Amino acid sequence: MSAGLESLRPGARSDRCAALRKPGALRLSLVLPVPLLWVSLLMLLLAGCRGADTPAYNTQFIAFDSAVDLSIVGELREQAELAAEEVEHDFRFLDQTLHAWESEPMARVNRLLAEGEPFAAPPSMLPLIRQSQVLALRSDNLFNPAIGHLWELWGFHTDQPECRPPPEAEAIRALVQSAPTMADIYQDGLLLQSDNPAVKLDFRFIATGYAMDLGIETLRARGVGNAVITVGGNVRVIGERAGRPWRIPVRRASGAGVLGMLKVSGDSSVFTRGAYQRNFIYQGQTYHDVIDPRTGYPVQEIHSATVLVDGSAAVADAAATALMVAGLSRWTEVAGRLGIRHALLVDDAGTIHMTPAMAERIALLDDEADVAIAPLPAEEPLQGGSPR
Repeated sequence: MSAGLESLRPGARSDRCAALRKPGALRLSLVLPVPLLWVSLLMLLLAGCRGADTPAYNTQFIAFDSAVDLSIVGELREQAELAAEEVEHDFRFLDQTLHAWESEPMARVNRLLAEGEPFAAPPSMLPLIRQSQVLALRSDNLFNPAIGHLWELWGFHTDQPECRPPPEAEAIRALVQSAPTMADIYQDGLLLQSDNPAVKLDFRFIATGYAMDLGIETLRARGVGNAVITVGGNVRVIGERAGRPWRIPVRRASGAGVLGMLKVSGDSSVFTRGAYQRNFIYQGQTYHDVIDPRTGYPVQEIHSATVLVDGSAAVADAAATALMVAGLSRWTEVAGRLGIRHALLVDDAGTIHMTPAMAERIALLDDEADVAIAPLPAEEPLQGGSPR
């Protein structure tokens, strides 16, 4: 645990309307078969790469409404257990601090931002705010954690989204016109302030990746060189699996089954954002929480977006969201702005759109899939800053 975190540690379905639970979401009282199958598949793939003489330590805990799976390779069990306990401690603390609708620290920050006066923010939240501001700017605000009021208006601020009609168009229009962005937040040391009362922070599309990055930093500080953290099918890896690359399954756009496999090693993150993750159906129409800040409505054109990046899971988390929101007309532009070389999108017709680099890396399971390769504009290096 870093000094910054330590200083603040606490702690009915019908034909008309149906709610769909987020694949990968687990509560202690609920066990869903699809996520368990997904985790079992990943663990089986990892086990298949294990050398006979290489120790591997595997553990699982609950954070960010999902099962978090951690595998540490090449360390003695006692050392691996101590490192895993610290990672779990950090995950749980960040979950309690950053949870959009259950966290008192987040509720306080949003309440004070709306008041417009400077206030002292939790130090552990400030690096995430700064990193989110950089990523929001680079994505042209298609990744936008400041639109918490829109998610709440749609009913996505609860563990289980309710079956209900979409919000009134006028209410959506009013929030869109207020145009809250991360640029409306100003920082001076530990002080935060906003001049836009419509800002409400919700880090749902970066918090998990941020926690994974901190977890990897913790493992490295304890001398761990080979490990993988998996949350809801999203992965951050370092090193290798007994001298071989990690084999990472990429979900289909439906959230069920595997679209393809990626071999990754070194320091890499693979994230998928999809319409299947938190949604409900009303009168035959699916509404999900990947909302376009420009319209106030859930994204319709793209069903899922997957990115592979070197390093930061927070960048991968935010980038997958931004590319899904960008749609077919802008995804390559936004990928270039974010420095993303490996990206894959599935549209509503089932066509798989990929960058040339991703096409070279992924092994699709369906040889007959409709694939479109899209070149990227000139790449720009991403300066997202350290999460600490």
